[in-house]
Amino acid sequence: MTSPAADLLEVMRTTTRAAAAVEVQRLGAVIDWCVLHTTTDEAEASFGDHGIPLAGDGAPWVSEFAVMELGAALGMSTDSAKRYVGAALEARYRLPRVWARVEAMELPFYRARWIAEHTMCLPPAGAAYVDRMVGFVAHKVSFAEIERQIAAAKARFDPEAAEKARREEADSRRLDVDKAYVSINGTVEVSGTLDYVDAVAFDGALSRRAAELKAAGSEESLDVRRSIAAGDLARGYDSLPFDDAGEGGFETGLRPSSTTEVVVHVHEDLDGVGRLGNTRTPLLAETIREWCGRPDTRVIVKPVRDLSGHVHVAAYEIPDRLREQDELVDHTCVFPWCTRPAVRCDVDHAIPFAEGGPTCSCNTAPLCRGHHRLKTHGRWDYDVLDRGTYLWHSPFGHAYRRDHTGTQAITTPTSAHEPPRRT
Repeated sequence: MTSPAADLLEVMRTTTRAAAAVEVQRLGAVIDWCVLHTTTDEAEASFGDHGIPLAGDGAPWVSEFAVMELGAALGMSTDSAKRYVGAALEARYRLPRVWARVEAMELPFYRARWIAEHTMCLPPAGAAYVDRMVGFVAHKVSFAEIERQIAAAKARFDPEAAEKARREEADSRRLDVDKAYVSINGTVEVSGTLDYVDAVAFDGALSRRAAELKAAGSEESLDVRRSIAAGDLARGYDSLPFDDAGEGGFETGLRPSSTTEVVVHVHEDLDGVGRLGNTRTPLLAETIREWCGRPDTRVIVKPVRDLSGHVHVAAYEIPDRLREQDELVDHTCVFPWCTRPAVRCDVDHAIPFAEGGPTCSCNTAPLCRGHHRLKTHGRWDYDVLDRGTYLWHSPFGHAYRRDHTGTQAITTPTSAHEPPRRT
C-alpha cells in the first residue's frame, strides 16, 4: 500500500505526461495549419494578405492572415501567436533532432521553444550545429549549457555578428551608484556590468579587505564587510597593521595582489573559441588576446586534460587533485537537475567513508551543500554507474539518471519501500 504522498507524486508525474501528449498533438496541428497556408511569393496570397517569415532561413513563410486566425483559435494575441508559431517552425524545419525529442515527449516544448528563439538569427549551418550539439540531450542538459553551444555557434558561423556583439557589449559596460534613491537607513543600490578580468580583480580586492576587517576584530557578516570594503577601496585604504605581523608591519597574505589570474581551457574542436575556466563559457579569441595584452592580468591557457585517470588516497580528506578532477568531470552538483557549479560544492563519498567507501575517483562526486544534506539525512541515495554517471533513488521509489549530458527521469519507479541500493 502506497502512502498519500507517493500517490500525489504519481498523480503529478501522470498528468505531466498527459499534458505533454496534448502539447505534441497541438503542435502537430499548428505545423499542418502552416503547411496548408505556406506561401513562397506574396503574389500567391489573397488580397490584403502576404507571406511573413516567422523563423530562420529554411523555414517556410506563412500567410499572415492564417497566423491571425490560428492565434484566435489558440487564445493568443497575434504577436504571441507569431512567436509561438515561429518557434514551432524553427524547431520543425531547422532543428530536426530537437523536434524529434518534442514529438517523442522527451523534451517539453517550452525548452525547445527557448532553443528555437535563440537560433533564429543563425545561418542554417549554425542552427544545424546547435541541433547536432544539443539535440540528443536537450531534454536533460541545462539551459546554461545550451546557451554556451549557441554562443559557440554564433562565434563559428557568424563571426562578424559575434565580433559586433562583443564590441557592443564592451561598450555597454557600466557601474551605477543609485544615489537618487537612498533608504531610510542610508544605504543605496550599486549595480553594473564589468569586464570579467576587472570583475575578478574587484571581487578579490573586496574579499581580501573583508578578511582584513575580520582579522582586525570586525564581527559583521561577510556581506557587510565586503560592502564596507568597497568604500575603503574608494578611499585608497592601506593594509591594516598588526603587532605580530611579518616583514613590513602587515599581516602576511592579506595585501592586495596586483595581478588577476584567468584560466582558459583550449578546445581543439572550436576554431577561434576558448572556454573560461570550469564554467565552460565560450570566449572569442579576440577577447583572450585582449586579456593577454594587459600587464595586470595573467592568462593561464590549459588544454583539456584526460580525466580517465584514477586517483585514490587512504584517507577521508579529499586531496586537491581529486577535487579538481571531480570538478572537471561533473562541472556541477550531480543531484538531478541541479546546476550549482562544482567549484562551490562539497565532495561527497557515494559510499560513506565510515562504511568502507574509499576516497577515490570512482566513489566521489560534487554535491552542493543542500543536496549533500539531503543525501545524508533525507533518505536519498545514488549509485555510481560509471565515472560521471549516477543513478539516484528517491525515498518514494523514483529513479533519475544523471550524467554529463544532464538528468533523465526513469519512467518506471521502483517500490517506495525498497531500501536504498548500493553498487
